[in-house]
Amino acid sequence: MKIKPVQALVGSDAFLQLREVENIASKLAPQTQRVQFDGESAEISEVLDELRSFAMFGSDSKIVIVRNGDELIARGRAALEKYVENPSPSGVLILRLNSLKKTERIAKLIEKNGQIVLCDPPRYGALPAWIIQHARAAHQLTMEPAAAQLLAEMLGDNLGRIDNELAKLALKVQGDRVLVRDVEGDTAFQREQEMWDLTNAMATGQTTEALRRWRRLVQLDSSAEFRATTWISMWLEDVRKVLDADRAGQNPQAALPAFKYRDFRVKTQFVAVAKAMGYAGTARAINLLAMIDKHNKSGIGQPATNIESYIMLLGMK
Repeated sequence: MKIKPVQALVGSDAFLQLREVENIASKLAPQTQRVQFDGESAEISEVLDELRSFAMFGSDSKIVIVRNGDELIARGRAALEKYVENPSPSGVLILRLNSLKKTERIAKLIEKNGQIVLCDPPRYGALPAWIIQHARAAHQLTMEPAAAQLLAEMLGDNLGRIDNELAKLALKVQGDRVLVRDVEGDTAFQREQEMWDLTNAMATGQTTEALRRWRRLVQLDSSAEFRATTWISMWLEDVRKVLDADRAGQNPQAALPAFKYRDFRVKTQFVAVAKAMGYAGTARAINLLAMIDKHNKSGIGQPATNIESYIMLLGMK
């Protein structure tokens, strides 16, 4: 099968993009030369020169991969459009892009002379089915639907991490069938459960309990301080789901992920806290979390202390 000379991998998921890169490479000769560029720093001239030059080591083809391809397009659009109109027959250009508007000339040229592959993760509702399919295809595992649902609840749409967890399960389970207890027995799951307990305490307005759980979590897992903003973001997303369902006249408890909020009392308290926060309070919480995340990434204060301050500020009326 002949690979088209220009490939645009468009989407937010790096795992899907990298998997597609390997899929393209597998269809070319084993000795095909591979060259990588970063679109933020590479000059368009050196990328195009690489594509037009002869491959080394006896290979008659070459793959040139540009990560952060959006930046390269922004700085060298005209030259890149000219190349895509008449691409080199011995090179395959792979652009890893976050987005690409169909109305842009570069997109139309790639559609004509190459291929656009969408690399966005599946929607949340379709994620368990993706996990089941990927487990079977990539790891020869048969996932029990409830186990796939649990992984989706635990990891969200981080497909690379899901793939990593499936690889670990393939080494651990007896046979090829993965049950809920196999996922629950994993150390990573146990840490995620502790994060759920933390956000459940926040969701029910128990600031003191949330602080206690946070301090314990930091003692048990030093990486928690770097994952906390992700989990709190997921908690705030649950708050928004409850508010949206309530505004639409639907049952707000039904909007909560079943696995994280199995206890009826927690669900009831969560809804009460979400309504008390309202959209204005939720926006304030999101803005505050963005500021804390910026401080953590900029080295302002200690990450663990910053998160503790966030929990305390969120509990203030």
